[in-house]
Amino acid sequence: MPTVVVPFRGESAKHRLAPAPEDVRASIANAMLEDVLAACRAVAAEVVVADEGGGQGAAVEAALRRIDSGPILVVNADLPAAQPRDLLALLGALPEDGLALVAAADGTTNALALATPHLFAPLYGPGSAERFLARAQRLEVPAAVAAIPNLADDVDTLGDLEGLEERLGPCTAAALDALRTGLAR
Repeated sequence: MPTVVVPFRGESAKHRLAPAPEDVRASIANAMLEDVLAACRAVAAEVVVADEGGGQGAAVEAALRRIDSGPILVVNADLPAAQPRDLLALLGALPEDGLALVAAADGTTNALALATPHLFAPLYGPGSAERFLARAQRLEVPAAVAAIPNLADDVDTLGDLEGLEERLGPCTAAALDALRTGLAR
């Protein structure tokens, strides 16, 4: 059974959801996390990684030190449309002894599948999808890019959230409704 690592920044999550107030941003971030965890629980035992300021890569790296073997999924917490079938599709794309990834439209990495923990390096940020693929090539392990819309479509802005409205998980949909209700007052 795979292990799932979900990096999450907690209270400092989703600053780009401004102009929403801080409490609303936190509520949306927590709702997205709950929807991602619901998808994860259906396919594996999950690990939630709290990012205490060292960054996403450091948080994932710390979690992977406690994992002996794969397969491992690393799934970002801002993927509120993620479903169990999407995680299973990513696992299915994982080459033997290699890695698979789902890139966001901006070239960052939203989800990874790793055959073993040592295949990870803290390469997140702009252009990270290409860096993960280059790392696989340097390590001489097979790599695959999986086109999985619910994992490719992340939420960085309120526009992103609204664009996913028809596919949002129940917690995030409720948080969006609460946001709209609050703005209507």
